[in-house]
Amino acid sequence: MSKKQFAIVAVILVICTCGLVLRRAIASTSAHFSTIDVNGLTREYILHVPPGYNGKAVPLVIVLHGATQGAANAQSMSGMSTLGDKENFIAVYPNGTGRLPTWNAGNCCGYAQGNNVDDVAFLRALIAQLQKSYNIDARRIYVTGISNGAMMSYRAACEMADVVAAVAPVEGAQNLLCKPSSPVSLIVFHGTADRLVPYNGGSTPFQIGPRRADTSVADTVAFWVKENGCAPAAKREATKDVNIDIYSGCKDGTGVALYTILGGHHLWPGMPMSGVDLSATEVMWKFFAQHPKA
Repeated sequence: MSKKQFAIVAVILVICTCGLVLRRAIASTSAHFSTIDVNGLTREYILHVPPGYNGKAVPLVIVLHGATQGAANAQSMSGMSTLGDKENFIAVYPNGTGRLPTWNAGNCCGYAQGNNVDDVAFLRALIAQLQKSYNIDARRIYVTGISNGAMMSYRAACEMADVVAAVAPVEGAQNLLCKPSSPVSLIVFHGTADRLVPYNGGSTPFQIGPRRADTSVADTVAFWVKENGCAPAAKREATKDVNIDIYSGCKDGTGVALYTILGGHHLWPGMPMSGVDLSATEVMWKFFAQHPKA
């Protein structure tokens, strides 16, 4: 095994191990676990309501874990609950299905894909349940996720455009036929050195389930630029870590943005081991706040 392959495997093991540890540790915290029955399956999620919630309409941010990680890992890794307390929005962390949970995001991954689990129905039912219990602003429902969760957030944009205002995939790929019913804002975070979901698309030996070929970031962004009717040329900003491409003139006040993490690996930008001086969580929230549903 080469040094590069060893490093990739090490990252996978760290991610999986963190997920298992955090799923055990979360039971001792004040996290709010709930369940919902969808299509004969009992689905789980962690809900975080900010202390400032007073019954007035608030945004909802759905954070989807990566393959094998679980909801508790997504909560810890993203830091979205802490930001929700500050910005007064509700954050929810659903669990996929299987012993090592995954999402059915098209051609990935694991148990959810193999058993054709209807995760779109789950997300729709979850949103509807939360809307019954809390005053959720229907124009400000957002989805993000990493890896397999990012793939699922792309699927949400494609198949839940009537509900979702914007999505923020982190290190994922849009590997499905996409026919959104209306424009959806998109902000993408992806590292150029990602070997699990390659920035330029194609296949990798480090996959869960059947071999697949990932769509490139460029092709996916081009799809949404066209779908949202944006100006084809982006305005670029650059830092030592990131190239930022912002597309303007999009339909219905939507937006498209791409944050290319130079040398970035399969990690959430802003978490300590990412080595990136950028908080994906804070950046995507600012983008979300600027792009409600028309």
